[in-house]
Amino acid sequence: MESSLSDPARPVGRGRKAQAAVRAATLAELLDRGYAELTVEGVAQRAGVHKTTLYRRWKDRASLVVDALAEHFATDIPMPDTGAVETDLQALAQGLVQSMTGPVGRAVQTAMFSDAGRLPEVAEAKRRIFADRFRRAAPVVARAIERGELPADTDPVELIKTLAAPIYFRLLISADPVEEGTAEQAVRITLAAARAGALAGGSAVAVKANEADAGQE
Repeated sequence: MESSLSDPARPVGRGRKAQAAVRAATLAELLDRGYAELTVEGVAQRAGVHKTTLYRRWKDRASLVVDALAEHFATDIPMPDTGAVETDLQALAQGLVQSMTGPVGRAVQTAMFSDAGRLPEVAEAKRRIFADRFRRAAPVVARAIERGELPADTDPVELIKTLAAPIYFRLLISADPVEEGTAEQAVRITLAAARAGALAGGSAVAVKANEADAGQE
């Protein structure tokens, strides 16, 4: 299978250009071969660098994969501010769909949810990645609460998990097509749950349950 991430290229020498080529080649090899068959030699050949040059910076394939993933996710991802929660969430969901169905996204899935995902370094990178996504999304929820579009006790983390869940389910479990309509459905589900109070923080949920129980007595 051919990948648009990085094709075998002419030698690129050392420095930042070489490092970028190696990282792109690592993701491309992940996509084409999977972690089990990824080799340092294969990455070097695809990147157009000698393997001895590669070994000066990366000691093995695990360090290659971790570094390539960390660099990819270090890229700043702007959060939408459209003035309405529905269009903000649509932008987030569509961005996730586009990211995860492209060549880089498929390579990232291979790394995260294959044998590579069991590496302690990759597991830690995954934890940091999702923590960062939740942190970045918090202002989107805060602005929606200020505009009166969501309940005041809406939990940003639970909201983003709910938004992403239908997309990841199709990508990783059911293998159903992930299309623009998938993002729209995820937004409808998330807004319905949030406005019903189902995505409140843990303490708020407990208070609501206690109040409901008291009312039934």
